Amino acid sequence: MMQISNATSWRRLGAQALVAVALLGGMAKTAMAADENSPVGVWKTIDDATGKPKALVTISEKDGEYVGVITKGLGPNDDPERVCEKCTDARKGQKMLGMQIIRGIKKDGDEYSGGYILDPENGKDYRCKLTVIDGGKKLDVRGFIGISLIGRTQTWIREQ
Repeated sequence: MMQISNATSWRRLGAQALVAVALLGGMAKTAMAADENSPVGVWKTIDDATGKPKALVTISEKDGEYVGVITKGLGPNDDPERVCEKCTDARKGQKMLGMQIIRGIKKDGDEYSGGYILDPENGKDYRCKLTVIDGGKKLDVRGFIGISLIGRTQTWIREQ
């Protein structure tokens, strides 16, 4: 009689373990999906004129604010000592490598907005909106003046 009770207990324990594993797996999948919908990570920028990779930008979040920093140049003649000559703020003369080009972005529903992006080629700051697309594999980066209708969108590709 004792063995039947023990076998039943082991089966019950095994079933509980399976349920726990399934629940943990579901939570892990949800956490991964949340990360896929975040702009946090390393992104490959694409040159509008050539369609070729231009730089890697690392986006991070601290205290609800998202910022992006140039972490690597990808152009064939990219010089790590290159500076932003056309910048008009404190970044003038600063090395582009390590420069913060996205600042002040905050999560707003499915979008990330309210901040600015610097185009180091012309030294201008634009309002900025980020939208994670394609299951987290791509990031639409919209730079605009005043309202979102007046601007342009680049699609960056997440680095694996």
